[in-house]
Amino acid sequence: MSLSQMEVFNQYFVPATIETLAQMVDRFNAASGGAILMTTEGFDGNFLQESFYAAIHSAQRRVNRFGANGPAPVTDLTQLKHSTVKIAGGFGPVRYEPSQMTWLNKPTAEGIEMASRNFAEALLQDQLNTAIAALVAAIGQQGALTTVDVSATKKVDYVTVNESHALFGDHSTLLVAQVMDGMAYHTFIGQNLANTQQLFVAGNVRVVDILGRVSVITDAPALYTAAAGSDPAKRRILSLAAGAATVHDSRDIISNIETTNRNQRIETTLQMDYSFGLGLKGYTWDETNGGKSPEDPNLGTGANWKKVASSIKNTAGVMAIGQA
Repeated sequence: MSLSQMEVFNQYFVPATIETLAQMVDRFNAASGGAILMTTEGFDGNFLQESFYAAIHSAQRRVNRFGANGPAPVTDLTQLKHSTVKIAGGFGPVRYEPSQMTWLNKPTAEGIEMASRNFAEALLQDQLNTAIAALVAAIGQQGALTTVDVSATKKVDYVTVNESHALFGDHSTLLVAQVMDGMAYHTFIGQNLANTQQLFVAGNVRVVDILGRVSVITDAPALYTAAAGSDPAKRRILSLAAGAATVHDSRDIISNIETTNRNQRIETTLQMDYSFGLGLKGYTWDETNGGKSPEDPNLGTGANWKKVASSIKNTAGVMAIGQA
């Protein structure tokens, strides 16, 4: 590419990436039932803070219509805060030689389309993997209230996932999607092919759903943990309510292209910075301990996600853990 072509590339690369990402987000939200909700609405600052009133179930009391009319205990109406945290990321520098493009006679438009699509896919993957890691951490932090762990004895099966749904009690119908990796998904297919569950007809080797929920299949790192010492490898399946995680894409993608003359052939590097916000249903980000602009270890620490919902039934969802 010539210098003018490079300038054109940089001028149209970011808008093309934003448009491509928006299209991918729309398709993902439609396919996943909105359990992990991707949005293109950003926010200013390090945190998005929203206040809400705590539920007043604790103020309920029984009344004796014929007893003494004494003073009733007072319950103060309190406000709670929900914080969404902004996360920063970057790609590159990615180095290439402009002469390779001119040698192959590649037009600028083709380069823009290829680069913007690849970057949008990588950005969406980062957002999804980060949301899943935070959900695993937050839900796992609640222990037996939200997690059924059979990893000491067996793999996750239909019974285990159903038991995790039961943790939501009469709110279990709010769980709209299950998130699992490819290996777990094919384990369920194997159970159906054996037909021991008697739940599906799998004559065409295709499972439509699992326990009536949409299945999101992605090999996110947080869904699998390798064996460590006497602890077996573990595989996790999330069952999520609508809006369990919300990703706010702030669209502040910044790209810079730099061409240098230090070597025998001209070299160009492309580097990009970006950010997005993440909030979890029923949990707030701990601004003090978790901090601003957190990195992956902080986001994957359950203690940094504080439960603010009055009931587990009003949180992001539940989790089943079994052997890998």
